[in-house]
Amino acid sequence: MTSPSAGTTHAVLAGVICGFVGFTSSFAVVLTGVRAVGASADQAASALLVLCLTMGLGTVLFSWRLRVPITMAWSTPGAALLATAAVPHGGFAAAVGAFVVCGVLLASCGFIRPLGVLVSRIPPTLANGMLAGVLLTLCAAPFLAVVDEPAAITPVMVTWLALMALARRWAVPGALVAAIVVMAVNGVFASTSADAATPVLTVVTPTFDAGAQVAIAVPLFIVTMTSQNIPGIAVLASFGYRPDMRAPLAYAGTASAVGAVGGGHAINLAAISAALAAGPEAHPDPDRRWIAGVSCGFTYLAFGPLSALVTDLATAAPDGLVETIAGLALLGTLAGAASAALGDNEHREAGALTIVVAASGMTIAGIGAAFWGLVAGAAYLLVMHSVARRRG
Repeated sequence: MTSPSAGTTHAVLAGVICGFVGFTSSFAVVLTGVRAVGASADQAASALLVLCLTMGLGTVLFSWRLRVPITMAWSTPGAALLATAAVPHGGFAAAVGAFVVCGVLLASCGFIRPLGVLVSRIPPTLANGMLAGVLLTLCAAPFLAVVDEPAAITPVMVTWLALMALARRWAVPGALVAAIVVMAVNGVFASTSADAATPVLTVVTPTFDAGAQVAIAVPLFIVTMTSQNIPGIAVLASFGYRPDMRAPLAYAGTASAVGAVGGGHAINLAAISAALAAGPEAHPDPDRRWIAGVSCGFTYLAFGPLSALVTDLATAAPDGLVETIAGLALLGTLAGAASAALGDNEHREAGALTIVVAASGMTIAGIGAAFWGLVAGAAYLLVMHSVARRRG
């Protein structure tokens, strides 16, 4: 029988692991995403700082207050979407304006329950098809990079593959360790100054460009709600937790809108990593697993001050190394999204069309492929349903 103190210690360690895996497995995706829409190195470091602080604070607050292991995270699918987007007209300031609007929409789902219900009715085929199309390009990056930089990329990929076979949870953190070794061999750490390790909040005054709202805010909102918040609630429910989620959703959206001026794109309820704190591995007593949530939140807060150092090292890393970590981290998400998009026989063609268009990289009127993938899939469904009704 496990003693209460031993159980508490185990819950604390489970929360630390949850926060560590959550950060190390996807920070590269976040950096890639915000830089793709125009962020400088300082702005990207600020974004990482803001995201760590807001999601850490929310995780600690709601886990402690509700006595439920509610964990928050940055929107990894949202960052992946940004990574395939183009710099909007108006630069990063316009992207920040889109982040603000996305945050307001996310908060509205917490304040206005019918809106959240409406979002949950978006066909999963389309939402997952858009996500799969966006991820396809990112997940191909490691295999393109290994051709140009085999000495730097091969050890990372081999480490990831070995750990996928032996200890899947540690595959991406292990690949990160291999990348750190590669950077050490290449002298990256010797070129990093102590001044660069000081975290700095860089405030960006948002501008509100209509094209950026359509190309960034709307897809970012949809993918964050359908791929993170809604599954996050489902994960908690699967372990018997059904708290009123309006306050956590409202906090996540409000923090996203406020944190956007610091460069952060969006935070949300954790989905996949949530199981690390909410499952029986965290504590045998479900009423004590909230401790793991609090521990996870403090872990995120501890990573915040490291944001500038992490960004500086990522900038100095060999070409393709950060993109390789990001691509490997997202392979599992790609598999899940593609399976969900193509799993329904009735809507399979619509899902395939959405994936293809979203992965195409096409841009029309300054609006990127992710949005047009949704449009193409929705148009296909509408036409097919219209024809089916007429035949009926």
